[in-house]
Amino acid sequence: MNNTKTTIKIIFFGDIVGKPGRIAVRDFLAENSDKYDFVVANIENASHGFGLTEKNYNDFIEYGIDAMTCGNHIWDKKDIYSYIDNADRLVRPINYPKNVRGTGSRIIEKNGIKIGVINSIGRVFMGPSDSQWDIVRDEILKIKEITPVIVMDFHAEATAEKICFAKYCSEFGLSAFWGTHTHVQTADESIINNMSYITDAGFCGASDGVIGMEYQTSLSRFLTCIPERYEVAQGKQTQINALEVDVDVNSGHALAVKRIFCSNSINKESEDEN
Repeated sequence: MNNTKTTIKIIFFGDIVGKPGRIAVRDFLAENSDKYDFVVANIENASHGFGLTEKNYNDFIEYGIDAMTCGNHIWDKKDIYSYIDNADRLVRPINYPKNVRGTGSRIIEKNGIKIGVINSIGRVFMGPSDSQWDIVRDEILKIKEITPVIVMDFHAEATAEKICFAKYCSEFGLSAFWGTHTHVQTADESIINNMSYITDAGFCGASDGVIGMEYQTSLSRFLTCIPERYEVAQGKQTQINALEVDVDVNSGHALAVKRIFCSNSINKESEDEN
C-alpha cells in the first residue's frame, strides 16, 4: 500500500440498542469523529431494539459510520429486504446459507485506504448457521490479496468460542476481532498475533435496564417463564461501549488497542426526537 498515512485509528461501537443507543453514538461522533479514520458499529438492535430500518441505516451514514455489522436480529424488521441489496455499508453474517440476501464482507475505501470488513456469527448457544471456520479463513485470505487491513465482528454467545476463533483468525492476518452479542463489555482487550481483540465490545444504549432492555419486562420473563416482548430501556443515562484500534496500513498489524466506556445524560432535545 502506498499511502501517505501509515497508521489509521478505527473505532468499533458495540451493539447499538434502540433510540437511546442511536442518540448516544450520534452525540459521541459529533464530538469525536475527527479522531477516527474509520468507524464501524454493530446495528442489529438499533431500531426499537430489534433489527434496522432503512431510515436508521441512512441516519447512521449521516452520523459518520462507515461500516455496519449485525447478527441474528438483523432480519427482525422485515423492510430489511427492501433495501439490503443496495445498502453498501451493511454487512450481515457471512456464514448464513448461500441463498441469504446481503453480503458477509465488504471492502470499503476511505481517504485512499481500503479496509476489509467481515461479519460472522457463532454457533454455540445460537441459532442454526453454517460453520464459520473455513468460510472466514478463506475470506480473510481473499481480501488480503487486495488490502492487509481487515476487521471482523464475531457475533456469538460463548466466550470460549470467541477466544478460540479469534486465535484461529489471527493466524491468517486479521487486523481486529470484535466480539458482540452479550452486551457486556469485557476487560480483556489485547493484541494477539498482531491482531487486536476483545471478547465482547459491550453495547451503546440506556444504562438503566438489563443490557439495554427495560427492567420490568426482563424481570417478568425470568419470574414467569412466559415469553413477553422486550422493550428498550429509556432512562436518563446512556452509555457508550467501544474499542479503538490503531492499525498499520502497510502490514495490517494492530499497534494499539483501547477500550472505551463512557456515559452521558439524555437531554430534553434528544428525548423529543423521533
